[in-house]
Amino acid sequence: MRAVRVHEFGGAAVLRLEEIATPAAGPGQAVVALEVADVIFLDTLLRGGWGQEYFPLTLPYVPGLGGAGVVLSVGPDVDPAWVGRRVIARGAGAYAEQVAFAAENLVAVPAGLPSTSAAAMIHDGATALLLVRRAEIVPGAWVLVSAAAGGAGSLLVQLLRDAGARVIAAARGARKLDLARELGAEVTFDYSADGWQHQVREVSGGVGVAYDGAGGALGQATFEAVAEGGRFVTYGSSDGLTSIDPAEAEQRRVRVDDVLAAGAPAPEVVRELLSDALALTAEGRIRPVISATYPLEEVERAHRSLEERGTLGKSLLLVQPR
Repeated sequence: MRAVRVHEFGGAAVLRLEEIATPAAGPGQAVVALEVADVIFLDTLLRGGWGQEYFPLTLPYVPGLGGAGVVLSVGPDVDPAWVGRRVIARGAGAYAEQVAFAAENLVAVPAGLPSTSAAAMIHDGATALLLVRRAEIVPGAWVLVSAAAGGAGSLLVQLLRDAGARVIAAARGARKLDLARELGAEVTFDYSADGWQHQVREVSGGVGVAYDGAGGALGQATFEAVAEGGRFVTYGSSDGLTSIDPAEAEQRRVRVDDVLAAGAPAPEVVRELLSDALALTAEGRIRPVISATYPLEEVERAHRSLEERGTLGKSLLLVQPR
């Protein structure tokens, strides 16, 4: 079968499409014929060698952390009723035509929901729901979302809008700000402009909750927009991790919630989040913004677009499009 492999850490050019052995379902596993693989910014960081202390990888490896497809076979201790069902699943090695996922990670896709929409929920949908549930959202209160036109950020704007929040969206460039307004943001700011966080404070008096989807210096600026006694939720790493001075946070009584430091949720929590995200998508209450799909052969272009911040919303790899 075909799969993308990385033999050495580096730029997007190290991604190679190769023939490798087809997987077999072992104990507790299900082999899924993938139609769509999720592509997230973390994939580009890992390909470059970042985060080995958190995500140790042995070369060569197949990138990708999840996808959508049809179950072909299951291990001897897995319910055979899964065979033939459309599913999404999280798991390593998803840039491939077939993947052996842990059966406990399988989540059924609602009838009629396209595989592309389902795959878009694998990380960003679960993340957006988790973020909304980590902070109390008060109807009518100002909430800031940075990286608001990304895969998770665009869903977060919609969820906050539906929760009654007054959403302020921060992103880079008119195209992304237009999207944020279309999705329900009341006010938008271009965070490539100096002092944008001070403008946020002028409009809102300081936000009660801020979601940092960028990290680094942008994360620090997002923190500065939070009102005294507010909450700062950081989950982004595209510009590096956000490091907040504990003394400053204590002085301003801002509760800092580092989602990345908290580690991955338990499998049963992830399944619940994914099921809820798929249901909301099937009902039309949220919609993933899928602006870029690439065949497996163009995986290098998919990674480059993410790294150049050229992607609006979600990127996906079409592994076996129907």
